[in-house]
Amino acid sequence: MNDYGNSAAVGGVIAGMLMTFFMVFALIGLFLIICQWKIYTKAGRPGWAVIVPIYNLIVLLDIVGKPSWWVILMFIPFVNFFIAIILVIELSKSFGKGGGFAIGLLLLPIIFLPILAFGDSVYLGPGGVKPIDPAPSV
Repeated sequence: MNDYGNSAAVGGVIAGMLMTFFMVFALIGLFLIICQWKIYTKAGRPGWAVIVPIYNLIVLLDIVGKPSWWVILMFIPFVNFFIAIILVIELSKSFGKGGGFAIGLLLLPIIFLPILAFGDSVYLGPGGVKPIDPAPSV
């Protein structure tokens, strides 16, 4: 076999591996979008907001009870890292989960987002405080 045959075979193997790698990450991304969609609908917000850039942050800020202008902070390097951590902690609180769950959301979102989305957790309101229903009028 000549050098051209070997390089073509190696190129085919590399292309196949790259395609498999791409497909796996595309499926993981789609799964995480579905999980976030379900979380948004549990919180009474439109699920489609997850797929709209920047608007999804505005809706997330609304879910966790932070002001909409915080979206600007997400464009500032290094600050955005800390704002994202705050948002994850507040999202955890908004669904009645604790600090351990928030750490799980930060470090293993592929496991903890589905738990939040498809589990029995209920949206309690921003910060985990269930809004008080006004007394029914007689």
